[in-house]
Amino acid sequence: MAKTKSKKYLEAAAKVDSTKLYSFEEAINLAKETSYVTFDATVDVAFNLGVDPRHADQMIRGALALPAGTGKDVRVCVITSGDKIKAAEEAGADFAGGDDIVQKIAGGWLDFDRVIASPDMMGKLGRIGRVLGPRGLMPNPKLGTVTPDVAKAVAEQKAGKVEYRTEKNGIIHVPVGKVSFEPAKLRQNIDAVVTAIIKAKPSTAKGTYLKTLTFSTTMGPGIKVDTLEALSVAK
Repeated sequence: MAKTKSKKYLEAAAKVDSTKLYSFEEAINLAKETSYVTFDATVDVAFNLGVDPRHADQMIRGALALPAGTGKDVRVCVITSGDKIKAAEEAGADFAGGDDIVQKIAGGWLDFDRVIASPDMMGKLGRIGRVLGPRGLMPNPKLGTVTPDVAKAVAEQKAGKVEYRTEKNGIIHVPVGKVSFEPAKLRQNIDAVVTAIIKAKPSTAKGTYLKTLTFSTTMGPGIKVDTLEALSVAK
């Protein structure tokens, strides 16, 4: 049974011309205007890419620090040892420890948004991989969440580092801030994300790489954006 759209959603969607490709500036302003929820909604950018993520060499995955931050308080859990526990805490980690943290997670504790681990602890994370993996929380060297410098990693996560990866249909969703952000700050973040994704184009990708680009807010309508402008931003 099809889910009925709410009256507020329909009113917001009526403000968007589904046949038009908006400029970045227009789309940012329209996203803010069409956000109808009572909380500070997240602004999201969705890329439809001409890649086949079933092939490892076409799986796009990475992380970057947004210039204007995410506007979200990220709860960071660090699994490390020795003096690095204190260093992580001083850098702003919400939770830091070693075997005690591993045991808590194995017992079902998941009161955090990111996990950072030092390389010496990775052998102990195998027992909680089944817990962290499906939730996208398993530390990964490619994302900077497995590192000997846990304090730096904590600072980056707290400052607004976002992760992205290609979903099975070649779609990538990246949060770029909050509706309450000034348009200029949203533009900073969007430009940084667009540049990173376009420059990550695999050499094996054939045909059109950036098929569509869409801006939206939490529960709000999608706003299609001109991909030519996106390509010019990444130059």
